[in-house]
Amino acid sequence: MSNEIVSLAIEKTLAGQQAFCKLLSPNDSGETGGHQSGFLISKTAKDMLFSEADLLNHIAKKDIRIKWQEDFYTDACFTWYESKNELRITRFTRGFPFKGPDYTGALFILIKNTDEDYAGFIFNTEDEIIEFFNAFGLTPAETNRPLSFNRTKASLIEQQSINEFIEGLTVEFPSSEVMSSAARMICNAAFLSKSVTVTNPDKALLAWTDEEYKLFKALEHARYSDSLGKGFTSVDEFVSMANQVLNRRKSRAGKSLEHHLAAVFDENGISYTAQAITEGNKRPDFIFPSEVAYHDLSFPVHKLISLAAKTTCKDRWRQILNEADRLRGVKKYLCTLQQGVSAMQLDEMEAEGVILVVPRPYILTYPREKQGNIWTLSKFVSYVKEVEHG
Repeated sequence: MSNEIVSLAIEKTLAGQQAFCKLLSPNDSGETGGHQSGFLISKTAKDMLFSEADLLNHIAKKDIRIKWQEDFYTDACFTWYESKNELRITRFTRGFPFKGPDYTGALFILIKNTDEDYAGFIFNTEDEIIEFFNAFGLTPAETNRPLSFNRTKASLIEQQSINEFIEGLTVEFPSSEVMSSAARMICNAAFLSKSVTVTNPDKALLAWTDEEYKLFKALEHARYSDSLGKGFTSVDEFVSMANQVLNRRKSRAGKSLEHHLAAVFDENGISYTAQAITEGNKRPDFIFPSEVAYHDLSFPVHKLISLAAKTTCKDRWRQILNEADRLRGVKKYLCTLQQGVSAMQLDEMEAEGVILVVPRPYILTYPREKQGNIWTLSKFVSYVKEVEHG
């Protein structure tokens, strides 16, 4: 039951507008036998409890109701004493079940749902307190203040979404396209604004790629942790599983970049064909605006663009040179997540008419004198839009 109530408190905290927590002092619990009324609250929570208009008075009071443990209500009053620079929650302690010496050191959580609607929780066991602290990355020293949990909230949404995705699978491992799509949805829901794919495609690409890696690792753990825990009956059994894991990792990494780039192009209203078939059954990763346009000899060559997608490119960049006969002598673009290539290799690429497209943060890993010749994904997207719609 305690785990359920802590989970409920975490859920309510994340859903609320603001939240405050503190460990109850001996004065709060009544252990000292003093006449303190209610709980003393840090003045840092003043803006959470009162509006600017409320605070025009030297002593501000606000009557509210608090629902405790999602079970029962009490009337209460927020009181701000300007002269004492002190904030209290009072009027709820008569018959209150969570008060007395045994509750010294208990964790008190106050959640603001609206200006009039508040929820309260009291946790008095070490396991309950630690579970709540862990959910928000808190230590005891970080209490007695409003919670700042934007990033924690996003991380919890992310983890919950990953768990739901894995639990909902009907296959051991879904296709790379399904994995990439799920990673984007999880990442967008937790961390990215809807417009970032258009305003900052470099950021979106890196965030999606990182999210897919997390998702894939979580799925691997879910699928293989039992087998690893039990051990293997033979070296052959171990090698077989190891090869299976490595091959799946290679396959995922190779397609992941293509899927995320396609999503960027879709969100930006760009026309393209992925894996278009050119001469000799070759397949460039992307042809803009389409495979049909590529094979239409009346379509101007200067309005055709090819883009290759390779996670790493130090040794494989030459593979893209002959993927489209109509584009011989025309600049070719290569999007990569490679961090750093030598100046000599970049010179060779330039001599062959290859322009690297690299997420903006990664450009700093390239030789300084060559960074100006490398395109960001944002620049490439803008260029394609101009060619297609200009």
